[in-house]
Amino acid sequence: MTTIAGLVEQLRARIPAGAGGFLSWWGNALASWLPLRWRKLLGLTRDRLLLQVRGDQLDVQWQDTLGERPLATLPLPLQASQLEQVLDPRLKHLPLWLLLPANTVLRRSLLLPASAAERLHDVMRFELDRQTPFTADDAYFDAYIKQRRADGQIEAELVVVPRQREQQERQALGQLSDSLAGIGAVTAEGEVLAVNLLPAGARRQRQASNSLLGWGLAALAIAMLLFAGWQVLENRRQAASQFEASIRSQAEQARLVAQQRQQLVDLVQGMAALDGARAARPTSVEILDELARRLPDNTYVEKLSIEGERLLIMGLSNEASGLIARMQDSKLWRSPALSGALQPDPNSQRDRFTMTAELVGPTTLDATAAKGGADEPQR
Repeated sequence: MTTIAGLVEQLRARIPAGAGGFLSWWGNALASWLPLRWRKLLGLTRDRLLLQVRGDQLDVQWQDTLGERPLATLPLPLQASQLEQVLDPRLKHLPLWLLLPANTVLRRSLLLPASAAERLHDVMRFELDRQTPFTADDAYFDAYIKQRRADGQIEAELVVVPRQREQQERQALGQLSDSLAGIGAVTAEGEVLAVNLLPAGARRQRQASNSLLGWGLAALAIAMLLFAGWQVLENRRQAASQFEASIRSQAEQARLVAQQRQQLVDLVQGMAALDGARAARPTSVEILDELARRLPDNTYVEKLSIEGERLLIMGLSNEASGLIARMQDSKLWRSPALSGALQPDPNSQRDRFTMTAELVGPTTLDATAAKGGADEPQR
């Protein structure tokens, strides 16, 4: 069982060119969410064991985020079990890298357009014949970006090692040569270059003694990420539900306000219509006062009824036949007329009458006067 870092490395080797940068960024972003101890257990850090041949001895160093730390110096030839014995159990799963001295590699700096960064290895394969005396069949090579310039170009460095020299260095390791995850190189100042001269097909990842724990922690990390995503989604749903409830409440309030406003408008319009109807006809007091002044003293009113625009008067009078003349030319009604025949009353020695008239108001009178003025011929 390999580490997660090994699986990612194998996946990166199979993805199309140009997508490696995104995969590296995505993997680093996910790994940054985990504590450093977990990243080490899962193999997501760049920790590695550096092996450097110095004559008949092998220097072993541990490289982590803090730098290189010397671990041991072992005699050559070396058995794989001898290295395991001197390593801390926590370091046994780290990948093994062979470091080549500065005098065994050839380095060339090149200035390339920024678009070459996505296919840097392919570009360097083309430049290999032009910049070095070697071909792709005679040497192993790799390249890295040293600097991105402000003018849009990149400064890259090509690192090449002849295959024959690489094989000599690997043979000095004995059985450990088959467990290498990479071959790097150092400068004359001892700086480790960011290259891997070992072909992708020959790279090996060491088995982790705590791989079960690593996979468990990886599953836990994935579950935590999924839970965090679900929690964010649930928070969004709750916020959306609260917003929808707020919108419904505001809409209900707006509907109630609109109904109350319409009721107020209807009330105002009804009051205006009532006021208009009242203004269009005389009041009862005005009608009674007008009748008191026009009816003679020997006339008695038994019933007075106002139904809409119709005035109905029933009573007894000694001058019933002359009541129509008295009722004419009033400002409160028009067209007075007797309804039915006069009936003598034997008890009072008077005639019983029923008289009707059409009520008019100031508005009707003004309209009639205006019409009369308009119809009057000009002199």
